[in-house]
Amino acid sequence: MKRALALFAVCATALGLAACGEKKETTTPAAQKHTITLLLDYLPNPDHVGIYAALANGDFDEAGLDVKVETPSDPAGVLKLLEAGRADIAISYEPELLIARDKGAQIVSVGAIAQAPLTSLMTLDRRVRDVTDLRGGRVGTAGIPYQSAYLRTILETASVPVDSVKETSVGFNLVPAMLSRRVDATLGAFWNVEGIQLERARRNPRIWRMDELGVPTYDELVLASTKDFVGEHGDDVRAFVQALARGYEAARADPQAATDALVQAAPDLDAGFALASVRASLPVFFPEDASKPWGFQVPTEWDRYGDWMYENGLLDRRPQAGAAAITNEFLAGQSG
Repeated sequence: MKRALALFAVCATALGLAACGEKKETTTPAAQKHTITLLLDYLPNPDHVGIYAALANGDFDEAGLDVKVETPSDPAGVLKLLEAGRADIAISYEPELLIARDKGAQIVSVGAIAQAPLTSLMTLDRRVRDVTDLRGGRVGTAGIPYQSAYLRTILETASVPVDSVKETSVGFNLVPAMLSRRVDATLGAFWNVEGIQLERARRNPRIWRMDELGVPTYDELVLASTKDFVGEHGDDVRAFVQALARGYEAARADPQAATDALVQAAPDLDAGFALASVRASLPVFFPEDASKPWGFQVPTEWDRYGDWMYENGLLDRRPQAGAAAITNEFLAGQSG
């Protein structure tokens, strides 16, 4: 999901678990390391905490990798840069990846970072207690087609006539649109970013995740790579994903230390906000099924979400996403 700009300047301007018992390798000499270029989806933020924990703890070094983290000049162009070979692995979003594949991109998701929706329906209006209270109101979105489809599904699920709610494109000014009462609610802000900021500012937002309102669950943030890179450098992909997993496991074990590593890399982030966001986000960084490794993608969930996209006119072809768009083979304890 293309990220909404944060409300507060601290983020608006600033704006990697192996199998249990797996033994870490000794540090690999620099000359023997393989370079992996990781392109973020956005500027460094709490969703990336495991990356910076893994870097700080030497997990990539121990895996024999020299990981170079880059930020995109245009978040909308991340997957195009990946396709062009400007990055080896990129952080993207399940809907964006499926749309790109529908247009012919030869890319695949090799693991999930945020294994549930972060996109939310949010309101600061005390009169809006549930979706039915939006009848006759305005909902601001960033103007992204699948956000419009989310809104239609949400309204239909709540038996609210779609034409009784006006969708208003506010770009990425979702929070300002609520504060100015230009809209009664917004769809597109992340509950673990803008939601945390508003809570810390004592604005008392009401927040609903997409999968709580009738939209099929999906992996908000995924690790994308090209089929060519995966085919030619599978060992490096495996080493990267499993080292990144250790970074997220470290964040779960010690959120403060992991957040410190993030803030050191992105000093414009407010440390208090970053820690609160990391703590709130930790559950979605791991599979609900504790028997599955970090990064696990549920094929049936990808199928349901891909079918939903197709049925809502967002894709030209039914994607068979669970079989074609993802692979879990590089995760700890998994194989091709």
